[in-house]
Amino acid sequence: MLFPCTQCGLCCKNISNIKELASFDLGNGVCKFLDLKTNKCKIYEQRPDVCDVGFMYKKFFKKYYSEDEFIHINMQACQKLQDKFNKN
Repeated sequence: MLFPCTQCGLCCKNISNIKELASFDLGNGVCKFLDLKTNKCKIYEQRPDVCDVGFMYKKFFKKYYSEDEFIHINMQACQKLQDKFNKN
């Protein structure tokens, strides 16, 4: 199962607390590789591992969760971001 990304861009606009992405932060929490017009990653094929749900599952979380569980957890986090920023 693949992560069903909605391409809202919110995960890429809220990276300030992700230490692995510190060098990507424009200083306002937005990733410097996010195309703000399309909400798509300019380096998607070479994106950092932490940005790849499938990679993170296989490398770090496979022993703790089924793939469906892990994707569901990520979907919940995504929904929380959308709820937080879209209620304004």
